[in-house]
Amino acid sequence: MIKKLVTATALAALLAGPAVAGMDEAKKWVDSEFQPSTLSKEAQMKEMEWFVKAAQPFKGMEIKVVSETITTHEYESKTLAKAFTEITGIKLTHDLIGEGDVIEKLQTQMQSNKNIYDAYINDSDLIGTHFRYQQAVPLTDWMGGEGKDVTNPGLDVNDFIGKSFTTGPDGKLYQIPDQQFANLYWFRYDWFKKPELRAKFKELYGYELGVPVNWSAYEDIAEFFTVKVKEIDGKKVYGHMDYGKKDPSLGWRFTDAWLSMAGAGDKGIPNGLPVDEWGIRVEGCRPVGSSVSRGGDTNGPASVYALTKYIDWLKKYAPPEAAGMTFSEAGPVPAQGAIAQQIFWYTAFTADMAKPGTPVVDEKDNPKWRMAPSPHGPYWEEGMKLGYQDAGSWTLMKSTPVDRRKAAWLYAQFVISKSVSLKKTHVGLTPIRESDIWHASFTERAPKLGGLIEFYRSPARVQWTPTGTNVPDYPKLAQLWWQNVADAVTGDKTPQQAMDSLAEQQDKVMERLEKSGIQGECGPKLNKPQDPSYWLNLPGAPKPKLANEKPKGETIDYDELVKSWTAKK
Repeated sequence: MIKKLVTATALAALLAGPAVAGMDEAKKWVDSEFQPSTLSKEAQMKEMEWFVKAAQPFKGMEIKVVSETITTHEYESKTLAKAFTEITGIKLTHDLIGEGDVIEKLQTQMQSNKNIYDAYINDSDLIGTHFRYQQAVPLTDWMGGEGKDVTNPGLDVNDFIGKSFTTGPDGKLYQIPDQQFANLYWFRYDWFKKPELRAKFKELYGYELGVPVNWSAYEDIAEFFTVKVKEIDGKKVYGHMDYGKKDPSLGWRFTDAWLSMAGAGDKGIPNGLPVDEWGIRVEGCRPVGSSVSRGGDTNGPASVYALTKYIDWLKKYAPPEAAGMTFSEAGPVPAQGAIAQQIFWYTAFTADMAKPGTPVVDEKDNPKWRMAPSPHGPYWEEGMKLGYQDAGSWTLMKSTPVDRRKAAWLYAQFVISKSVSLKKTHVGLTPIRESDIWHASFTERAPKLGGLIEFYRSPARVQWTPTGTNVPDYPKLAQLWWQNVADAVTGDKTPQQAMDSLAEQQDKVMERLEKSGIQGECGPKLNKPQDPSYWLNLPGAPKPKLANEKPKGETIDYDELVKSWTAKK
């Protein structure tokens, strides 16, 4: 997910709400701001009428919600919260803070049982945490019970493309998506089409320059641009971009599905079962270990390969300064025009990458770049997830008083309602609804967005998913990753030693959870360690080391790829 290290707070609605709230205010917003919409204006006004009536008991209340700082949430905070206040009379403040701070506030509320915020937008990566601790309100129960009177009849849960990400093993919805973006492959379409570069690549590597299907091809292309091409139009170019500073963002670089892209874990959508992309094995709903000796895959051959390739490519093919950058520092670099491709690129950068006047946009404001599905490593098999998708999702806590929870739930539904979601998607480019993705306005805008709409309309998108339910305590476990990965980047540990340490530390956290009994019948219950060969010789993950970790490179032409998506639809 996009993690901002600088904390910013935006106060959305002025504490002094309007003297009058109702349909006149709703009409003003529908006419001026909530366009385009998948609903007709008449249907929008009908939905607004429902919000006005449902909000009556809470008029004048001051409600506070929180999210991380990204463009979509800035729009909610500055514009939609103001609209909600004017239409309903509920005085809404939508705070924007760093993603890590959101988790910290949520943890504090969970531990103290005191209400800090009336609702949270936090990553669906915490689904395993919410499901096990049972401090988040299961929305399935809420919408059919205590919160039924404040649940929008037009919410249309089945229209949300990420609802499988926010569903627990018990089949209940625990969160509902507010925004989504995927982690895809990014490349300079214009360079890949140059006849002289295509001919040179074919001569050197024996196959066509195109979108890499596997990591072997990605590595060849990285070498080609950094080592063989070196310069384009008199400027130094690089075949890869990444970041490597010892910083919490280095953890997201790996927990956001890097291991599964290499092929660690088992088959299964949205997440591998019984072993997921963090290398954690579950039996039933109980995590039983992440070390290979316990049946996990955090320190298995595929995971070690994933870390090794990350370090190799960073050092050999990325700009020298990349190793000292954090996520937020590295993010803008491809738009500066010297990067040929990036294997780990978030679609939330689309708007910035498409800005007129940047080196990666032509004189007609068309992107010189495209996004495409991520290539996979040699351990990957058909049926596995192929990358990460962020799904910042509304979460209600049991520690929030019911009346405040109801008022906050009204706002949550308002900003994801069909009346406003299409416009919000055009602003932030983080789609959550199937109906929005297929709207004519996005068909018209698609050529300016470098493949974003084509990807979200394609059957491929289901392979990009967030962290799943195998992870029993996301905040506690996620913080272990960056410190261990950093040891490998600096050379203080080998990739194998770093992943051994990570697996051992994850098992210790799960062991403490097991002893506490706090997570009940779905909490961890660790397997006893045994010789790793036992698990490596069984089918599925952990998989034994391959004799050849670099098969022949394979690519596909981008335009042919998009055509195949259209044909499948």
